[in-house]
Amino acid sequence: MAFGRLERNPGAQPMSEINMTPLIDVMLVLLVIFIITAPLIAGSLKLDLPRAEAATAGAAPAFIAVALDAEGRLFLDEKPADAAAVAAAAGQAARRNPLTEVQLRADQRVPYGRVAELIGTLHAAGLTRIGFVTEAAGN
Repeated sequence: MAFGRLERNPGAQPMSEINMTPLIDVMLVLLVIFIITAPLIAGSLKLDLPRAEAATAGAAPAFIAVALDAEGRLFLDEKPADAAAVAAAAGQAARRNPLTEVQLRADQRVPYGRVAELIGTLHAAGLTRIGFVTEAAGN
């Protein structure tokens, strides 16, 4: 006889399985980190390179200075020049050393088309390394 005896639920049973989703998420994050860092680690080889006599610290790379003033006049190494003289000097510099750099200073009022013509002339002469010289922002 079961006086007053009611069926009871035994309650929540302990879970005997591991939830794999967080573990897989962590493993995927670690995999991505290793994929990103592996090329960086492999690229940092420590090499003992042979010694060679290098250029002295005071030796400046070869360059020619070309300037355009506000009226569009050309200057080669601070001296007035015409387009033919600049092209001839650029061609001569390119024959001596094709890696000669051109330091181009142009007034900000010079039309862009004039600067583009000068760059085309320098390219035609064989000089492709052109640096635009500017003043510091504070001046």
